Order: sequence, then C-alpha cells, then structure tokens
Amino acid sequence: MTTRPGPRPGPRPRRLTARMRLTLSYALFAVTAGALALAVVYVGMRYIPNYPLTSSNPRYRSDAPSRQEILDSLLTAGGYALALMTAVGLAGGWLIAGRVLRPLQDITLAAHAAASDALEHRIALTGPRDEFTDLSDAFDEMLERLQRSFEAQQRFAANASHELRTPLAITRTMLQVAAADPAGQDWGKLVTRLQDTNQRGIEISEALLQLADLGHTPPDLTPVDLADTTRDALAAVHDEARASGTTLTADLRPAPTTGNPVLLRQAAVNLLHNALRHNLPAGGRVTVTTGPDPERSGRVRLAVANTGPLLTPQAVATFTEPFLRGRGRTAETDPARRGHGLGLAIVAAVTEAHHGELRLTPDPAGGLLVTLALPQTPPTAGPAGPAGLSGPAGSGG
Repeated sequence: MTTRPGPRPGPRPRRLTARMRLTLSYALFAVTAGALALAVVYVGMRYIPNYPLTSSNPRYRSDAPSRQEILDSLLTAGGYALALMTAVGLAGGWLIAGRVLRPLQDITLAAHAAASDALEHRIALTGPRDEFTDLSDAFDEMLERLQRSFEAQQRFAANASHELRTPLAITRTMLQVAAADPAGQDWGKLVTRLQDTNQRGIEISEALLQLADLGHTPPDLTPVDLADTTRDALAAVHDEARASGTTLTADLRPAPTTGNPVLLRQAAVNLLHNALRHNLPAGGRVTVTTGPDPERSGRVRLAVANTGPLLTPQAVATFTEPFLRGRGRTAETDPARRGHGLGLAIVAAVTEAHHGELRLTPDPAGGLLVTLALPQTPPTAGPAGPAGLSGPAGSGG
C-alpha cells in the first residue's frame, strides 16, 4: 500500500525568536527569584517585635527607626534591586542565549547549504560533548551518507544510460550497414546478431528493474533452506559449467533461514555465474558450500569460491558497484563470459533486503571467496545431505 504525503503546512505565524524567548525566560527567572527572596525577608521582618528602641541613659534621645520604617525602606530598596535585576537579566540572558544557540545556527546554515545541493559541507562542531555536538555529529553523518548515496545514484544513472545506449547503438549501426548494402548482407547472421543484441538490452533492463524493486519494496519472507535454493541454482548453471570446462563441486548442508526463495535463488545463480565467468581460461574450479557460518554463531551461509586471477582488496571492495565487471568497465570480448555488470550488485541488494552480510575475500593464490550470511532459524524439514556436482563453468550475470 502506498502512502501519500500529507499536505504541506501553510505560512507559519511569526513568533518571538528562540533567543528572545530564552532571554525573557532567564530575566523572568532572575526577577522571580529576587522577588521571592524579598518576600521572604519582608515576611520575616513582620515578626520583629514592634516596640520603640530607647537608650538606657534618659538624657540621650534614640534615633533608631521603627519596624514600619524598616519595612518601607526594604520595599524601596527591593524595588530598585528588582529593576536592576531585570535589566541585568535581559542583557545577560540575551548574551547567554546567543552563545548557547550559536551551534544551532551553524547547524541551520549547514541544513540550508545541504538544501542547495552543497552536500560536501560539514559542521564539524568542536568542544565538549553535549546535546549540540551530538546533533552536529548526527547531522554530519547524515550529510555524508546522503553525499555517498547521491554520488552513487549519479554514477548509476550515468552507467545505466551508457549500458542501455550500447545495444541500441550497435543495433542502429547494423541496420544502417544493412540498409546501405542490402545485397551484400548475410541476413541469417544479421538477424542472429540483432536478436543477441536485443536480448542483451532486455537482460540489462530486467536487472535494473530488479535492483529498483529491491531498493523500494520489502520482499515476502518465508522459512527457506539455503541448501535447497543453492541446489536449484546449481541445476540452472550446470550446462554452462560443463561447456566452459571448469570443475564445479558442491557441499550442501542444512542452512535454515527466513527469506524469499526466488530472490535467494537468483542471488545464488548470480554468484555461480560470476564465479564461472571470472575464472581461469582452462582447468578452473568452483566450490559451493552451505551450512552454519563458522565465523559468526546464529547465522547460516552460502559460500562460493573460485580460482582465477590475483585480486587486490582495493579492487574487490568495488565489485558490488553496478556495471563494474571483472575487467573494470570494459565488457568481455568472449560472449560466453560477457555479463552486464549487475550480478554482484543484485546479490548485495538481496543480502541487504534479508538483513544479511555479504563478504568478498580475495584468495592469495588467485580467485575470490564470496560469502552470503543470513540469520539462522530453526529447521523446518529434514537435513539436506551433501551434494556434489562436477562440470565446466558457464557465463555469468
């Protein structure tokens, strides 16, 4: 169910600024405290005995004030003191409120800068930790995540445009050549090439739609065993594995979790295609295992390891970026090993949708180990025994 955004608020009525409200609050507190102190003294003075003070020597006349005179003088002095406290409270409150609210002004300026697409701006508030520094750090972290997301979206849009334009440009070129020389064309070969190019465009579009759906629509989750979904994925790539000459071995142990069987199967297929495609030209191997995660308790995993070229951790860290292939942004020349560069990006999106963890570890001897770890749930069916498959590698997605 989609939710519609609520109506935008109309013009807000003008009120006193937060600084002025704090100033008045400080001044009111100071005056109230002074008035209470004066009231306490005044009430206390009311209980002083009201009899005249005389000297012990009758020849001397006493000039001591009476209680009423003392109370009158107290009220007069208290009034002047309250007026002075009001002025001091207003001036001091204004200065103190400005100093306290200064970090909030910096945060407001950063918010306006971010609203004008200046996402690289950071507040970087200094000083001891308090509510304002916590808010500043949280805002800087939000800006950093927004900047990364915005830059990734820009790269994705540019790469998607390039990838979708490529098959269209190829199709246009082939049609232009055929129109210029109809008699010299091998029409059967031309139709086959057009079909292959069109299929490639369809695959890219479907992968893009799948990525978009994963980012906005939560999947339906049911109890599932990674061993079962991986076994289905192995059957899907077995013929391609045999055609490429790479040995494919599987050890499938029970790995109960909660997830979407279709998405998990697609993730397993993508991992297998990726392992088969980016392998040795001859004599390559792919090993697939499922079962409890030995590195973290309470999790199950699907691990796919393959032989292949030496990889650096820096290069491996970028493999889940959309449209990044084994050779970077350049497509493979071999059609059997060519992909659209979205396989691991889809696996990463599926893993995130299942609250799992995707780990990519380069093998020092060459190749890559990809581990998809998900939360474990109690098994609902009998254990799946180990399964082994041997065959050659196929193309990846």
